[in-house]
Amino acid sequence: MGLTPPIPVADPQPMRGRVVLVTGGAQGIGRGIAQCVLATGGAVVIGDSDVEAGQACLDEWDAGASAMFLRLDVSKESSIRRFVDAAQGTFGRIDGLVNNAGIADPQTGPLERLSLADWNRYIATNLTGAFLCSRQALPALREARGSIVNIASIRALQSEPDTEAYAATKGGLVAFTHALAISAGPEVRVNCISPGWVPTEAWQKPASRRKPSLSRTDRSQHPVGRVGVPEDIGALAVYLMSAAAGFITGQNFVVDGGMSRKMVYD
Repeated sequence: MGLTPPIPVADPQPMRGRVVLVTGGAQGIGRGIAQCVLATGGAVVIGDSDVEAGQACLDEWDAGASAMFLRLDVSKESSIRRFVDAAQGTFGRIDGLVNNAGIADPQTGPLERLSLADWNRYIATNLTGAFLCSRQALPALREARGSIVNIASIRALQSEPDTEAYAATKGGLVAFTHALAISAGPEVRVNCISPGWVPTEAWQKPASRRKPSLSRTDRSQHPVGRVGVPEDIGALAVYLMSAAAGFITGQNFVVDGGMSRKMVYD
């Protein structure tokens, strides 16, 4: 019997022939993920509530038929249905779904002053949106034996004061990930990425774009010596959706430059 490599040989274009949906894909980490999909040979459909940002992506990428933008509100089931149906109608398949869209601001003030309406707004966007997108895309993902990547946060595991609504949604995404991985397998793999500090000022639409202001302390407090960049998250998302990650499902990957492993004393 001949020797067989235990893992797939590294492929410089692991997304070749694959179609990936990225919610909240026009700015920030979502845009970084979408660009990594394109750079590794895939086609990407970005959904975002900011039409100006979405059009800027298409103009700047100049990716032709490999990139598509659709307006998307992940808190509305009808919007998600149109997004997924249009993507499948255009490309004929869905191989990956990245649930990235969400309210990015974790600070909501003291819990005593957090309204039920604001609590529900965080839940509807950050958590229910991922459920609705996954449910809508699952039939196509099953057919393609595809993959889902949920974008949570290190705040699912540790917190600052006055962030209960945000932390609850991100913790919910981690639990949703392993539950869905068991239900959807073996046809569909489901994993989660929990980013740490990833400045996104340079990854906004042109009118809002600026260089992040980072100090030496900002960098040195990370064991790797720098803060994160959207490509760090994009590279892992691409790997998790690739054939090389075929034995990985139900997992949460913390990507924070080692910061959460560092002991801190006052």
